[in-house]
Amino acid sequence: MEKIKSIIEAIAHDKNISYTSAKEAFKQAIINTAKRLEGKEAFFEIVEDEKNDKFDVYRVYKVTENEELLKEHPQKYISLEEAKEYGDVEEGDEVREEFHLEDYGTTGASHLYKELEYHLQRKVEDDLFESYKKKVGSIIVGVVTRVDEDENTFVEIGELKGILTLRNRIKGERFEKGDTIKALLKYVKIDKKYGMFLELTRTAPKFLEELLKKEVPEIEDGLIEIVSSARIPGERAKVALKTDRPNIDPVGAAVGQKGVRINAVSKELNGENIDCIEYSPIPEIYITRALAPAIVKGVKIVEDKESNEKKAVV
Repeated sequence: MEKIKSIIEAIAHDKNISYTSAKEAFKQAIINTAKRLEGKEAFFEIVEDEKNDKFDVYRVYKVTENEELLKEHPQKYISLEEAKEYGDVEEGDEVREEFHLEDYGTTGASHLYKELEYHLQRKVEDDLFESYKKKVGSIIVGVVTRVDEDENTFVEIGELKGILTLRNRIKGERFEKGDTIKALLKYVKIDKKYGMFLELTRTAPKFLEELLKKEVPEIEDGLIEIVSSARIPGERAKVALKTDRPNIDPVGAAVGQKGVRINAVSKELNGENIDCIEYSPIPEIYITRALAPAIVKGVKIVEDKESNEKKAVV
């Protein structure tokens, strides 16, 4: 098979997949087609001739003098006597003969087309899966296509479908068909019935953190670090921030002038009240800040010697 590189490049471009994925799909399609034509037990290998831009396809037989194997698996084995036509061989050696798919005319071409379409679709799905798997934990934007009777929200995200279940939705918010929504990509799943889909969430603390990253450049640039966060989705949240830059106020930067930054995040979270605090490596100070606006008279750290655990008594 000649002019392979240009054929594979065209396939990769058409299917929007990598050259490597397109080549693997093409090779697998050729082998599966050959097996359909010659037999399921037949073994084939493809040798890529880069210099001449072609694939050489070979049928491979194993040499044996075992009459039982020759009788039960004629597609896999060849007798020693027959194999000697290929050269000086011994029991257990392998012999190869060229296989030309073109010899099978339209039947071979039809089988190859079907196999190629199947394997290309698998590669498209594999590439998509790997692409979105890398995006787990980041914000995804999609358009609502429907909301079912159980209040599960279905979202169109590029070529894929996403689902925002009721438990992953902020209490009190409502979506309608056509709405554009933001959510955190929680999982990429493959279901036998529905294919590949994305599970989304708007209730995870990580969603709040990612929204802050997008809204606060100092967090995005790594000048301010989010140490931890906790939420009661749609009601209130606490975010602990720290920085090693003495000229940066982490809380002030996150809140923004006149609260513009934190208010933008709060609006996206259905009015969630977000309290930013500055992290301290001193537990007593950190706990006092975390419990604000409650008035804390004192914090005592108690260590359990048996379990080696530390507890805070307020």
